Amino acid sequence: MPSPDISAPATLQTGTFAPFGYPTYRAIWIANLASNLGSMIQSVAAAWLMTDLTHSHRLVAMVQSSTTLPIPLFGVLAGAIADNYDRRQVMLWAQGWMLVVSTALAVMAWQGTMTPALLLAFTLAVGAGLALNQPAWQASVRSQVDREILPQAITLNAMAFNLARCAGPALGGLLISVANVGWAFAVNAVSYVGLIVVLLRWRPDVQSRKPQPIVPAMAAGLRFCATDNAIRRVLLRGAGLGLGTAGFHALVPMVVRGPLHGSEVSLGILLGLFGVGSVLAAVAVGEIRRRMGVEGAITAATLAFVVAQMVLASASTLIIAGPAALIAGAGWVSAATTLNVSMQMRSPEGILGRCMSIYQAVTFGAMALGAWIWGTVADWLGLAAALHGAALWLISSLVVLRIMAPLPAPPGPRHVV
Repeated sequence: MPSPDISAPATLQTGTFAPFGYPTYRAIWIANLASNLGSMIQSVAAAWLMTDLTHSHRLVAMVQSSTTLPIPLFGVLAGAIADNYDRRQVMLWAQGWMLVVSTALAVMAWQGTMTPALLLAFTLAVGAGLALNQPAWQASVRSQVDREILPQAITLNAMAFNLARCAGPALGGLLISVANVGWAFAVNAVSYVGLIVVLLRWRPDVQSRKPQPIVPAMAAGLRFCATDNAIRRVLLRGAGLGLGTAGFHALVPMVVRGPLHGSEVSLGILLGLFGVGSVLAAVAVGEIRRRMGVEGAITAATLAFVVAQMVLASASTLIIAGPAALIAGAGWVSAATTLNVSMQMRSPEGILGRCMSIYQAVTFGAMALGAWIWGTVADWLGLAAALHGAALWLISSLVVLRIMAPLPAPPGPRHVV
């Protein structure tokens, strides 16, 4: 029996949810939502397992950074691969790798042989699959929808990730409490299967590419991003945002363990509220950008995250920390999607994968560095000092970079290359 056609686009619409009119986009989005849900469950399980294995704030923070570290290490290479080869095939290899690693992680957790070093090694391996997947994933959106609604498609992809953040952490915390972390890792392994099936059935109509030597291709992408003024400014803003927001992302598990005296369920609730804030912002961020402009949207989002980190630094109960997580989620997705849209709309098709990989490398590299910095500060001076320091960095970098690297205005249709 032939597989149903999931590629034919629907009539062009322009609303927030217009990309769902494209069957290909809709099928991939749903499968990706399930995969993101599994990733969130695994993320909670890995962070909580590390708090069982060690009392070091730095090692707990490194769970976050080990997942993102491969993106700056291998991201430019992954971007060159995405521009030289079939992006669908690249995503399939990446998803298959992460399925194998997550399965092995589940087996070792069930056997009770996990150590801090092994856990970091496994999360690093998952991050390597993510580094390979992301440039191909980001660049493939143009093959799923018309260019006119590309911003909406990017925002809805962010919404899928953050919808998973709403339910995934709470489900992960519940699963850990009634079973064990091994089951959480196993659920994540299964979650990759749906996306693999959808990608196997997708037959995108793309131009054939003549592969270029990888090193010159990487150099071309780096040269473009270094010399294009608009792209360079977006990269600087991504680095500033990543370094400052890493404090919240990396230290939430220790805040729950310490000042909040909470459990794995408390961690799931807090991260779930972060996801709720992200989803609410994803629905509204397009209108916010239209009313305030890209610079105004980034400023409002960053200030919201600053307030959230400062409240979390002094929180002693979940009732206080919960609203802070909600605000942080709204600030994070508003800023991140605004920068992502700016990068995609300014990047030429021929090197789109490399441009997106460099953006991801800069932003997530800054997050990995920030996780290590703020984890170290927390070990030396305490959690509150680390979170206040991260908030101070965010507001300082916002002021400086708004002057030195103002975001470019969205290009008109004839300027989008």
